[in-house]
Amino acid sequence: MRVITNRRLLEFGASHKDSFEALQSWKKLMEFGCFKSFSDIKQVFGSADKVGDLYVFNICGNKYRLVAYLQFERQICYIKAVLTHKQYDKDGWKK
Repeated sequence: MRVITNRRLLEFGASHKDSFEALQSWKKLMEFGCFKSFSDIKQVFGSADKVGDLYVFNICGNKYRLVAYLQFERQICYIKAVLTHKQYDKDGWKK
């Protein structure tokens, strides 16, 4: 699956140093996977959730959240946001 864009991961990782390796590991798992459905995602990322049309991944043991839009048929993952748990709880990412 192609991940668009790594820049968001790098920017977040630069300001939250403990997340950098975990975000890059998540990216590698996404890029080397061929996910056909949410159940395929759950097999690799057990704590992933589906919220409307978006998918939420826990990073660093649920300290951070990565919100993405996945197009399974085109094998593309658009990163919408990487948030702290506090930012995620404000629900602004749903807009």
